[in-house]
Order: sequence, then C-alpha cells, then structure tokens
Amino acid sequence: MTLISEHKTQTQLKHDEENLLQWKYMALTPGTPVDPIPARVRERILDLRQGLLRLHRTLIVAEQLTYERIYGRIESTGQLLQLVMNDPWFAWLHPLSNLVVRIDQMLEEEAEANLSEASSLLEEARALLRPSEIGDGFERSYYEALQRMPDVVLAHAQVKRLLTAVPSVA
Repeated sequence: MTLISEHKTQTQLKHDEENLLQWKYMALTPGTPVDPIPARVRERILDLRQGLLRLHRTLIVAEQLTYERIYGRIESTGQLLQLVMNDPWFAWLHPLSNLVVRIDQMLEEEAEANLSEASSLLEEARALLRPSEIGDGFERSYYEALQRMPDVVLAHAQVKRLLTAVPSVA
C-alpha cells in the first residue's frame, strides 16, 4: 500500500466514523429526522421557493391589472395587500401563498424537516401548477392568467424548470 492510498484510507475511515457518530447522535436526539434533507436538495428547494415567489408576485400583478380595469385604481400597496388577503377576486391565489408558507416553515424547522415532507411539498407544487381550461378553482384561474399575460407564462416556465431541477427526494 502506498503512502497516498494509506492516507486516503485513513481519511475515509475518519470520515466514515464521523458520519456514523452523526447518525448515532441524530438517532438519539428527539425531534431529529431520520431522513434529513440533503444540502443539494435544500438548495434546489430554496431556488424553487424563489421561483414560486416570483410567480406569485407576477400573478398578483396580473390580477391587479384586471381588477383595476373593472373596479378602478388600487390606491396603495396596503390596499392591495388587503385585497389579496380578503377579496374573493384574489382568493384563488391562496393555495400558492399557502404552499410558499409551508415551504418556508419546512426550511425554518431544519431539525424537523425530512425528505418525506419535502417530497410531499414538491408533489403538491407540481400538482398545483397544472393549468386547466376545463378545471375550476386555482387550475382554471391559473389557466386564464397564463392566457392574459406573457409575464405569467415566463414565470410559469421558470418554476416548471426549477421543479424538474429538484432531484427526486422520495
């Protein structure tokens, strides 16, 4: 055995021992997930979160423009926020808002976040972002927004790319 390969073997053994100790610690620590989210998956989920926020913002602008054509100008961002939260016109956006909040909660609660939860949220995002001309609720309103505003199409395409970039986590 050469000196270099012996060093690699010792380094690998030390690395394996550290991993084993980390897994033992995690198994004995209450609230620690058995299947934590790998760093590369977490980074992709953060990218997806940013894409979802851009899409959400773009959809709000699209709805604001249509709302203002019918009801008149929205005077302030505070008024817009109140409309987004409480007006039936904007209610169809709430599932997307809630999805982003749940992704934030998962990422904040790092000690409790696990692959199963991440996988579930990713599948929910994939299912939610399926526009449908004949559907109802979110899918129908999303389809209509895609037909009205090119910026929504661009934001949608970006999120779809991000969704395919997240490695399978289940």
